[in-house]
Amino acid sequence: MERHIDINRFDYALPDARIAKFPLAERSASKLLVYRGGEISDRHFADIGDVLPAGELLVFNNTKVIRARIIMHKPSGARIEVFCLEPHAPADYERAFAVVGACEWSCIVGNRKKWKEGYVEINFESDGRAEYLRAWITEDRGRECTVRFEWTAPMTFGQLLEHLGRIPIPPYLNRESEEIDNTRYQTVYSKFEGSVAAPTAGLHFTPELIESMRQRGFEFEEVTLHVGAGTFLPVKDEDAAKHPMHTEHFEVRRATVARLLDRWGHITAVGTTSVRTLESLTALGWRIRTAGTPDAGRVVGQWELYDIPAAYTGREALADLLGYLDREDLDRLKAATQIMITPLGYEFRIVHNIVTNFHQPKSTLLLLVSAFVGDDWHRIYDYALDHDFRFLSYGDSSVLMR
Repeated sequence: MERHIDINRFDYALPDARIAKFPLAERSASKLLVYRGGEISDRHFADIGDVLPAGELLVFNNTKVIRARIIMHKPSGARIEVFCLEPHAPADYERAFAVVGACEWSCIVGNRKKWKEGYVEINFESDGRAEYLRAWITEDRGRECTVRFEWTAPMTFGQLLEHLGRIPIPPYLNRESEEIDNTRYQTVYSKFEGSVAAPTAGLHFTPELIESMRQRGFEFEEVTLHVGAGTFLPVKDEDAAKHPMHTEHFEVRRATVARLLDRWGHITAVGTTSVRTLESLTALGWRIRTAGTPDAGRVVGQWELYDIPAAYTGREALADLLGYLDREDLDRLKAATQIMITPLGYEFRIVHNIVTNFHQPKSTLLLLVSAFVGDDWHRIYDYALDHDFRFLSYGDSSVLMR
């Protein structure tokens, strides 16, 4: 099927002054735009329990942002920035952070023209001893490279990143990361290391807000999707359908699938990464229905969900997935997704409401919002601009209810 999306239809003027360069002092003090069946109003994020229907199941992405930027130098003194994207060897996130001595990662290299050959390094001290971390490019793949790291300190790679790395705040903030970013560019429920960007809709929640909502009857579940740098890639082609979506790895527990099935029709995704994870489950369920297996080694394709019959519901998908996990005696499912949610006839089958920040013009995330609310995205963004909302990662939030 031929697909065409004019990306210029998803453009709007975003003054630099409206981009939040730093977080507010209090997480839940941010503003909240409320879109309910076409009506728009605004509250404070702390009021979200008054806004959402009682008893909703909120789904968080519990990924944790790693200190993925490492500033290294050539022996000549040239400064090279190595930005770790995802593990290559070992390829599993858990093992990659636990390895000692050496590993390989897919990376983006800053000042690449100065690093044609040889190694770059960073010298540091640990427990009073002089140590070093060295890196070599083992494969050049254009925008990304495979980089081999070797180090002398008796540390895991995860500990090494904590010691030497920097939090990779979004490029549009146009500043270096600062001490505040180490805590505020993480959600309060982050657990599993692997992201190079935060699931920013969750930055507004505090432990106190979550607990007060829990006492009022709201339920909470967590999925894990490791956010890649591709989330910031602009759509460069005039036809957004030609934009190649990045791959992101996710994991969902069997207990979460059971809860989602029980609360189907009352599921609020906190953030676009939670949306992408939950909606990808439909494709896995359909594979089980038609082939008997989700083929977990494969990736959910960019357009795969558009080819699933409209009559196949999210409830059926979750039931098929739960049945498979029980038959195979699995307590979790690992997969990856390239899903691209656009207003080109996308059918939401699992997500009922969305909590999300305000996204960049001409971005795949704005396409996702448009797929959910239709052309009303113009009214929503005009309202936010006219009412002094702060935009992008450290900005204010919205709750979208159809």
